[in-house]
Amino acid sequence: MYKDKVDDEILKILKDDSRESFVDIGKKLKLSESAVRRRVKNLTDNQIIKKFTIEIGEQNSTKAIVLISVESSMDTSKVSARLTKLDGVKTVYEITGQYDIAVIISSPNITEINLAIDSLRKVPGVSDTNTVIILREVT
Repeated sequence: MYKDKVDDEILKILKDDSRESFVDIGKKLKLSESAVRRRVKNLTDNQIIKKFTIEIGEQNSTKAIVLISVESSMDTSKVSARLTKLDGVKTVYEITGQYDIAVIISSPNITEINLAIDSLRKVPGVSDTNTVIILREVT
């Protein structure tokens, strides 16, 4: 599918607020509601837009940083790829230093953080972990 600058603008608007109405998008881009609807349908049909979703604020969640050592016989990138699929895992970083991987976990409570850490430790190739709970984010 050919995607133009207008499609890019529609995607940008929907990324900021997926509830933005086609009428309002049309006003911003000087397009009719039906033109916006048609473009969004094409973007969806061609899987440029895979799904519309919501993102829940994490201000009331518990977060942890887990530092992971990978067995020397394992490919770190394969371990990292497995970690990204675990519940609660938000971000996976391959790092330098004493540990090979840093993982950010976010869950509604400490019990679910513990479950996520238990799952993480069972991933083949994970040899050691060091977990710190994030007390507060300073912005």
